[in-house]
Amino acid sequence: MPMKSSRNATVCNGCIGFDTTWMSRLFNQRGGIALFALFLVQVGCVPQREKSVVLYSASDREFATPILDAFERAHAGIEIARQFDVEASKTLGLVTRIEREKERPRCDVFWNNELLHTIRLQKQGLLASRRWKVPDTWPKALKAKDGSWIGFAARARVLLINKDKLPDPASWPKSVLELAEEKWHQRCGLAYPVYGTTATHMAVLASHAEKIPSDATSLDWRKWTNGWIDHAIVLAGNKQVALAVASGELAWGLTDTDDAIVEKESGNPVEIVFPDQGVSSFGTVFIPNTICVLRNAPNPNAAALLADYLVSEKAEARLTMGNSAQFPVWPGAKTQSRLSGAVDAKWADVDFDKAAGSWAEVIEDLKQRLDQRTLGQNRHR
Repeated sequence: MPMKSSRNATVCNGCIGFDTTWMSRLFNQRGGIALFALFLVQVGCVPQREKSVVLYSASDREFATPILDAFERAHAGIEIARQFDVEASKTLGLVTRIEREKERPRCDVFWNNELLHTIRLQKQGLLASRRWKVPDTWPKALKAKDGSWIGFAARARVLLINKDKLPDPASWPKSVLELAEEKWHQRCGLAYPVYGTTATHMAVLASHAEKIPSDATSLDWRKWTNGWIDHAIVLAGNKQVALAVASGELAWGLTDTDDAIVEKESGNPVEIVFPDQGVSSFGTVFIPNTICVLRNAPNPNAAALLADYLVSEKAEARLTMGNSAQFPVWPGAKTQSRLSGAVDAKWADVDFDKAAGSWAEVIEDLKQRLDQRTLGQNRHR
């Protein structure tokens, strides 16, 4: 970092501790400029070109790879070292790794496919504050006040319906709350709610229960979760839920739009429903991707280039037009998701900071209760 000497000359940290008087004399002599420049390189005062940047990505490889390849083409000489997650642990595995490496970060940029874990990293002071190259009209809820993260390209939490199992649209579920209804016993499903967007969704619902209409009152969180624990099938991930619905193993399930649309466009007898769209309903929960740069990132210059590229309108449009059909956050985006009804869908008004604060308690409680159910089922076999 540059510092000012007593003569107001800019001296970098690498030069601190040296008697710099001779530098100014050398600079004024013939050939001094070249020698001075050589000295700066030797002591590390001139930034070296970073040839690589380390990305941890919770975004699915198939969706992220074309964008990352495009960055490398646009920035010849910079290679992205890519570390993807696994479907079972999703974001949590990468977040745990970042926390473990906090004293000596290996990751430069974290591309999270949800928001709550990014906020948790922010609260631990592990993210760098920065200025994002986005319009001033960016949604306030999708950008950290300290500039440590930004949200873009959202996915919706939707109901995927098997039309062979439920041929009458009037019988289709209209709310995520129906997971707990006895009439759907063993016919509906969701992903294991300890990881990924399902965990985020649960934390949102738990922290906003007072805003979610249920019968004549607000949502009784404990009663509702006990209901779906008893009646819904819990599968490993959102992709598995979508596959189970498409195959007819389930009549319907709660999943993400990127997994749902793959089954729909593959010609399977399924339909996508945006839940909770009534006038007094909570609305569909949309979960954005997030980008952040790690504090003390080993390649800060390349990290800045990659972070800005990933949040660019061009990169977001790729996610919107691509197989995942994600929903743009860029104000006035020209490219919209091709999912029918997406433009008019009612977005839930979510306080993600509040949801992040409740995440650990909510997920631990659900994990214990699901484990107890599994143990009870095993005892009765």
